[in-house]
Amino acid sequence: MRDLESILEKQPFLAGVEGRHRRLMLGCARNRRFNTGAYLLREGAPADEFYLIRQGRVALEIASPDKAPIVIATLGTGDIVGASWLIPPYLWRLDARAVEPVLAIGMDAACLRGKCEEDHDLGYEMMKRFMPVLIERLHGTRLQILDVYGAHA
Repeated sequence: MRDLESILEKQPFLAGVEGRHRRLMLGCARNRRFNTGAYLLREGAPADEFYLIRQGRVALEIASPDKAPIVIATLGTGDIVGASWLIPPYLWRLDARAVEPVLAIGMDAACLRGKCEEDHDLGYEMMKRFMPVLIERLHGTRLQILDVYGAHA
């Protein structure tokens, strides 16, 4: 558990999180590995775990009928995979697939939601950290749409 604690301390996403909150999060954390091609998230599945990428790359994908999935972002070391664990109905809205071997910290979503409910300061801390990630990804998706459709307008 001490190794996991030192890994959490080094995660860029958690930089500046108070020690007491990091210790609360530690109880929800575990080391995870994914081989190339493995899915971390599947659209429509319960959002029961999110990930802090320690090493490797993950593609965020939208399924496309009769076509290959559309990659909307590729994430790497230090990035977060999955935000739907924060918002009911707690279902993934896209797929996330390892494009190379991935080492990650998996965070049990129900465990962390419960701790956020008990300690609203922790919940606020999580919201402050996830909202910029969501806004950045939304903006990136917007730019992709402009790139694809802007030339045809």
